[in-house]
Amino acid sequence: MERVSDSSEVLVVEAAAIGRPGQCPDCRKRARRVHSTYQRDLNERPLGSRQVVVRLRVRRYFCDRKNCSRKTFVEQVPGLSERHRRSSTGLTGWLRSIAVELGGRPAARLCRRLRLAAGRSQLLRLLTVPAAPDRAPRVLGVDEFAFHKACTYGTVLVDVEGGRVVDVLPDRTSETFTAWLKEHPGAEIICRDRATAYTKAVREAAPDALEVADRWHLLQNLAAAVEKTCHQHRNCLRKQAEEATVTKVPEPPPMLLQPAELPRTQIIERTRHRYEDIHRLLEKRWTISAVARRLNIDRKTVRRFRDTDLDELLASARERRPDGVLEPFKAYVNARFTEAQGQVSGTQLFLEIQARGYRGSRQVVRKHLAALRAGTAEPARADIPSPRKITSWIMRPRETLTESQDERLLQVRLACTDITRACDLARTFADLVRHRRGYLLLKWIRQAEQDAPKPMKSFAGFLRQDLDAVTAGLTLPWNSGVVEGHVNRVKTLKRAMYGRASFELLRTRILTQQ
Repeated sequence: MERVSDSSEVLVVEAAAIGRPGQCPDCRKRARRVHSTYQRDLNERPLGSRQVVVRLRVRRYFCDRKNCSRKTFVEQVPGLSERHRRSSTGLTGWLRSIAVELGGRPAARLCRRLRLAAGRSQLLRLLTVPAAPDRAPRVLGVDEFAFHKACTYGTVLVDVEGGRVVDVLPDRTSETFTAWLKEHPGAEIICRDRATAYTKAVREAAPDALEVADRWHLLQNLAAAVEKTCHQHRNCLRKQAEEATVTKVPEPPPMLLQPAELPRTQIIERTRHRYEDIHRLLEKRWTISAVARRLNIDRKTVRRFRDTDLDELLASARERRPDGVLEPFKAYVNARFTEAQGQVSGTQLFLEIQARGYRGSRQVVRKHLAALRAGTAEPARADIPSPRKITSWIMRPRETLTESQDERLLQVRLACTDITRACDLARTFADLVRHRRGYLLLKWIRQAEQDAPKPMKSFAGFLRQDLDAVTAGLTLPWNSGVVEGHVNRVKTLKRAMYGRASFELLRTRILTQQ
């Protein structure tokens, strides 16, 4: 160090390299002759609120080896300078860490606040993709993630034992995954969900690998089958609830309203029009994929509208109406309206039901009162639990249910034998999953195929088609939990920068930020 120049904003350190002669970066021969000297400026990490600049005088050497293509080279100071860098080694490490965590523009904004001289392009150039291993890990996890939901997807590959991302693929097709498995052999166990594309790739490129179906996805598919069963048998629940209501002596006199047609809300009209559009195209022999592209919806939505009755779809849409919070109090409001012969204000009714536990807005009460006066109000329905709520009671362990939840589930089981059968099968399967009793899976499938409701039979059929992987998932300790964690991290990175950046930059940040 020769001199330090201090100012209010910049601290300049003048220094000279005095170490041993350097080695040629090509032939690694140590130099003997000095060609010349020159001065280079290096940005260093800030000191308090002041920037630090190192003006370093370095030597240029001759390379005396005749067969070396390099004639001269410049010495580097270990721990301070690198080739083609205008920042010190320490500052470069800071900038690289900031770029890994934040990307381009956010990292540049943070650098300005920290008084670090770095632009977004310079920060992104510091990101280098780690070299992918030649062989796949012994336990490989694979799952998809969405670039644009319901449009384009990618694939993330994870070392389940090491808990790190191995590679990221630009799509979720079986051809891309097959090519990767052929280039990176060595996977003995592959954890996956029930995507058919990954199954096809594994059977083609790694036939000796053991496939393991993820247990969480199995429980998710089971819950969907149970919820569909509850949807199909809502009339049984409503009938049982109405019969129980008739046996009780109501406090206020009942209100007799002529049946009104389904209210024309926006979601109900959209459901009805979508149902008509999908079935019109299917009658013209359009494929599910073509219909999804034509209407800009997901293929699962097309399949659901194809296989579900319109009444069931409308019932599901009606449950998502914003005035659902008023449903438990409609009987009281209707009775008060009948008693007062329509001469009652919405504010008064709002205060009365608010004292009884209503937590909605006053506008919902006024809207229902206006419908009563116009004669278009929907009759008060029996208070029955929604299919999703029933499914949550069934899928949860019994000891976690409260007494009221257990009692309401018992009433549901008494109202419908199909829901009872679905509940018994679901709890048995959940017990197989939680305790990993894969040896009982085939017996469960046979029972479900004999006398279960149709959605449960379909679920059992899907399990039979993927029997080996499901059995392994219910037997071995491996699962896709680590993969799902990395998928959540990928979603965070993607939402922060993918709309303004390329797949290569996204892949680089995923592989470097671990």
